[in-house]
Amino acid sequence: LEKVVIYRHALRNALIPTVTVVGLQFGYMLAGAVLTETVFSWPGVGRLLVEAILFRDFPVVQSALLIVAIMFVLVNLIVDILYAFLDPRIRHE
Repeated sequence: LEKVVIYRHALRNALIPTVTVVGLQFGYMLAGAVLTETVFSWPGVGRLLVEAILFRDFPVVQSALLIVAIMFVLVNLIVDILYAFLDPRIRHE
């Protein structure tokens, strides 16, 4: 009975800040990917973006930035949906 109370009430309230931090960290990882992929010459969106900037390939720069922005927006949407799932008070607002 005590475990049920802890999981149902305490865990859900404790997960809200955790979900926030994980969502923010994902955004920082997207920004860090550009630096990491460039330094270690790993293929990826970050390296593609840097090379497109260096060669002034503006359509590729726009596409890569659009992909990164869409990924960031999707992560924020998932975080908001998780908020509504974890805390019913947020669901009704």
